[in-house]
Amino acid sequence: MDFDHESGDFGRLHNLFTFHLGIAVTLSWLTSLYAAVYAPWVRNIRPLIDPTNVGTVESTWSYLFIFPVVLTTAWLISIFGQNIFAKFRILKSQAIEFGIAAAVAFVMFYLSIDRAVAAMLLGM
Repeated sequence: MDFDHESGDFGRLHNLFTFHLGIAVTLSWLTSLYAAVYAPWVRNIRPLIDPTNVGTVESTWSYLFIFPVVLTTAWLISIFGQNIFAKFRILKSQAIEFGIAAAVAFVMFYLSIDRAVAAMLLGM
């Protein structure tokens, strides 16, 4: 595989990844902001959601917005670090690398939505 073909594949996969990550970031923020309207604003929301988890202290702010902030940071790094990512390779297949990145982003997106839904259900 020559360099031009590899760079074309990288550009296509990168554009596809950043587009879908941008959609996930937007949905994550919208869901978290919507949940913030209904969630009780307390210093420790964890015992309200899971009474068996008394030891972990987490405010409503950090509970709702940590994953959207991390997703946004990853999205911005992905956009502005495209040239660095094009040169940095861990595996032979770029498709596998993007697949792993997409799986990690999806898990973070899922956790963000799950936390927002838990907070909404608590507030209703």
